[in-house]
Amino acid sequence: EKPFQIVPNPEYLYRSLKHDKALTYLEYGLSESLGFILLTGEIGSGKTTLIQYILNQLDESMVVGVIFNTNVTNDQLLGMILNEFEVPPRDDKADKLDALNHFLVQLYTQNRKALLIIDEGQNLSAEALEEVRMLSNLQSDDQTLLQIMLVGQPELKKKLQSPAMRQFAQRIAVNYHLTGLSLEETGEYM
Repeated sequence: EKPFQIVPNPEYLYRSLKHDKALTYLEYGLSESLGFILLTGEIGSGKTTLIQYILNQLDESMVVGVIFNTNVTNDQLLGMILNEFEVPPRDDKADKLDALNHFLVQLYTQNRKALLIIDEGQNLSAEALEEVRMLSNLQSDDQTLLQIMLVGQPELKKKLQSPAMRQFAQRIAVNYHLTGLSLEETGEYM
């Protein structure tokens, strides 16, 4: 079997010190149900492979939606999120948000959690990022109903550091930047 395919395969995850540290951060954020989780890194650093690995570790108490196509408007993004969670589509934005909130409350009453993973987050417009931020307002008396993991290239981190994204940046509870392998790590990987 060829190990280097276009599609990331979690079976070929190389657990370098950097990747293990990233996994620790991500797993901590998930286990503690902390606000936003941000994972950034260069192209090919293993971000999507890490996500796939984590998805394979989750149990049935976690309902997961994954968005990979982020070149969309904020309204399209909201529709895609509903689709990922198998919530019937709605035309009106208020109806979409109401349906999503109802779905999340239903999960909460079943002691289940919802996780939204958005990969390729650097492609999201400022409006779409604001829509994602507003989703974090869906909460019960004591916890956020939707945990969000945002994954992307370094451009995403730069976007979130802009003054216009200050409110978003304040909600990021876990932040890890995955760097490339060193020469020694590359040799060990091979």
